[in-house]
Amino acid sequence: MPRLGAHMSVAGGLPRAVERAIVHQCEAFQIFTKNASQWRGRPLGREEIREFRARVRAARLRPVVSHASYLINLATTNPALRQQSMEAMADELDRAEALGLLGVVLHPGCYTIGGEAEGLALIADSLFELLHARRRGKTLVLLEHTAGQGTALGATFEQLASIIARMGDHRRVGVCLDTCHLIASGYDICSPEGYAATFTQFGRLVGFDRLKVFHLNDSKKPLGSRVDRHEHIGQGCLGLEPFRRIVNDRRFRGLPMLLETQKTEGRSPAVIQVDPLDERNLATLRSLRKSEVRRPESLRLET
Repeated sequence: MPRLGAHMSVAGGLPRAVERAIVHQCEAFQIFTKNASQWRGRPLGREEIREFRARVRAARLRPVVSHASYLINLATTNPALRQQSMEAMADELDRAEALGLLGVVLHPGCYTIGGEAEGLALIADSLFELLHARRRGKTLVLLEHTAGQGTALGATFEQLASIIARMGDHRRVGVCLDTCHLIASGYDICSPEGYAATFTQFGRLVGFDRLKVFHLNDSKKPLGSRVDRHEHIGQGCLGLEPFRRIVNDRRFRGLPMLLETQKTEGRSPAVIQVDPLDERNLATLRSLRKSEVRRPESLRLET
């Protein structure tokens, strides 16, 4: 069975995100380890790290991933922005390593001067340098497939495969697929035929061994729009059937599948309480997830 969860706020400290995951009955979850719209984050204290790891372990929540800052752009040729992006991604990796996270989800970047090929090479070289400097680490870089807006890279499986290949098929590079981004970038996962073709292509070009996380989001915009606008599960252009297929696809068994849908507005971030929108979306996904079929006792083989 896939492990369902959502992105959880760290308001009040990282351990509070674990509490929020618990009240939503998550099996896995995602966080920002610092403000996603700022270059620098506050230092993480040893006690906060210790408490976070202990609570995650006690609640048997796994895996936990972080999402990198939206400011990071490893495809840029601008020297100042490139340096800032390298330093920020290094910090993201170090924070995730300290917290014991599976990996850091990263939007690959947008090329500025130059083109696609140069941008992909810059991303790969940057990530290789960052991981080489952290050879003893375990944290993965999780390249998120994008909607393809503007000059954003990572919108095709070929582009993701190119980054991984240039990194020498580095063992610490994985992929995060977002259902909203898939349809926005032109992958038809709504029809049975389109779903089959999409994942056949993914398996051939990238490989299912690289797939580590799903973001489950419906889309406000239709197939090929190249616009990233998340909608609640079953209420957008995907509908329920693609999600039913994904949560029951044997190839994705055990993978974390995480919501990034809109939260309920006007609620105090200081209070640990169930968000009605998260609760509804998670309930919808759980209703689509088939229970494991157990063989009758009389049909089980003796061991």
